[in-house]
Amino acid sequence: MSAYEKVLLARAKDRPTGLSYIENIFEDFIELHGDRRFADDPAIVGGIATLHGRPVTVIAMEKGKDMRERVRRNFGAPNPEGYRKALRLMEQAEKFHRPVVCFVDTSGARGQGQAIAENLLEMSGLKTPIVSILVGEGGSGGALALAVADQVWILENAVYSVISPEGCASILWKDSKKVKDAADCLRLTAQDMADLGVVEQV
Repeated sequence: MSAYEKVLLARAKDRPTGLSYIENIFEDFIELHGDRRFADDPAIVGGIATLHGRPVTVIAMEKGKDMRERVRRNFGAPNPEGYRKALRLMEQAEKFHRPVVCFVDTSGARGQGQAIAENLLEMSGLKTPIVSILVGEGGSGGALALAVADQVWILENAVYSVISPEGCASILWKDSKKVKDAADCLRLTAQDMADLGVVEQV
């Protein structure tokens, strides 16, 4: 299977979303809202749950399952308040000695540099254990903002890249038809991530 075919699988509309993982892996999930500065961002779902009886903090990027839900959740592209909400929940987890599990699935972020940078800085200093799992698209800084972790895992047909193949093709070759070549050059598949040592588990 080619790299671009993996990209299309990662983007498939019937692929499980962040909430699907929360509902099927964890118990007693209680969603917490808001960044305590501005608003609640529905593209980031987070809260407290239990895993094998142990309290954990769970944070997931949520794309939505139908068009109405996707529009409401901005197609899984968080705004700054979403990243701030995620960071607030991680800091709360550290305070109460809960590990954090993040599910990452976003095509990327635009204009969120400061919020992403704050997450990168603060997450790198958190003492509570963090596991981040790439479950679909891991696009640029938008994905990295939830993937500074003690363990980074990726599903077999997920991808992780600094830029989309379409963006890469338009920059390097000024030709959208080169998207398959771009996907190959980016080395963005789960197998590539394992070979490069970017992730611990596939």
